[in-house]
Amino acid sequence: MNLKNLMVDTKSAWVSYPGLEGFTVEVVNLGREKLVAMRKECTVQTFDRKTRMLRDQVDDKKFVREFTDASIKGWKGLKLRYLEDLMLVDISAEDPDKELPFSAENAELLVSNSADFDTWLNEVVFDLDNFRTAGTGAPVGEAGEVAA
Repeated sequence: MNLKNLMVDTKSAWVSYPGLEGFTVEVVNLGREKLVAMRKECTVQTFDRKTRMLRDQVDDKKFVREFTDASIKGWKGLKLRYLEDLMLVDISAEDPDKELPFSAENAELLVSNSADFDTWLNEVVFDLDNFRTAGTGAPVGEAGEVAA
C-alpha cells in the first residue's frame, strides 16, 4: 500500500457558521502545497528605497480573491439580517429575511469586510476534523469542481 494512492488533494464540506441559524458554507480544505503556490502567485517584488533592495510583498487584495475563490464554493441561508452581525450594512430598504445569494463577488466582499467571517473561514478550512467524516464532503478535482 502506498500513501500517495490514499492522499486526496482537497475535499469540500458544508459547515454551519456559529450563531447564525441556517447559514452554512461549503468550504474546501486547502493543502499546504496549494496555499504555498497561492501565496507565491500573489507575491510581488517592490523596491525598498531605504535598503535599495527588492522586497517580496504579498498583494493582499489578490490573495483575498484567490483564497476566497479556492476556499468557498457556496453558501445557503445567509439572511440579510445576519449581515448586520458580520459587517456594516444598510438593509433598511430590504426584507431582512431575504437571503443573499452566493457569488464569487459576494464571497470576496464578505471575507474582505468581515473580520469575524475571515477569522472563522481561516480556522475552518485548515481544520482537518471538518473534512474527515465520511459523507461530509466530496473530493474536489483539479479544476475545482466537486466530484459526483
